[in-house]
Amino acid sequence: MAQSDSETRDVVAATNRDGIGAQAAAANSDKVPRTARGERTRRKILDSALYEFGERGFSDASIVGITGRAKVALGTFYTYFDSKEEVFRAVVGDLSDLVRTRVAPMLEGEGDAIDRERRALAALLDLIASRKQVYRIIDEAEFVDPAGYERHYTGAAQRIAGRLKEAAASGEVRREESPFAEEVRAWAIMGANVFVGLRFGVWETADADKVAEVVSRLLRHGLEPR
Repeated sequence: MAQSDSETRDVVAATNRDGIGAQAAAANSDKVPRTARGERTRRKILDSALYEFGERGFSDASIVGITGRAKVALGTFYTYFDSKEEVFRAVVGDLSDLVRTRVAPMLEGEGDAIDRERRALAALLDLIASRKQVYRIIDEAEFVDPAGYERHYTGAAQRIAGRLKEAAASGEVRREESPFAEEVRAWAIMGANVFVGLRFGVWETADADKVAEVVSRLLRHGLEPR
């Protein structure tokens, strides 16, 4: 699915509220915008970097390409970022925030813990299908920004583990025998979500609710015959 300029601006702006993206912005205090105008300029650069990295990949992307898309001077780029690697790290942080903030509202409302995980996965699949750049950039982060890559997945697994631990305490899901088992369970679920998203969100777009329902049945009933 093609992504419009306005959609991408909405995506990046939505991730500038808090969390990892904000931490990345504050990594170098000398580069943090001091005014609303400065923040808007920085945001334009990040918008353009999302396109540049998402379409061309890190190796072929260039600062000139980013500033050309943003319609800002080359010197303006260096007001906010020291290098292509630094702006890439900022984009990775923004996208991590995007995933988190898109999924969070689905964890509210009726149903038990497995129902909530089903809704969260459906929201993630919808996001992936409409924002395929997320996958390419996060995948490249394994080599360009290993710390950001690890932080992205570790944070997601920790959130799942926390939700399931609370659900176990209320009797909604089975209680695991140790923190280690809780962590393994969380990573297994997150890993399944990642590859389900790759197959049914990136390679081919499928009905997110139908896909999430199949995964939900697996979580609820396992593989034992009924």
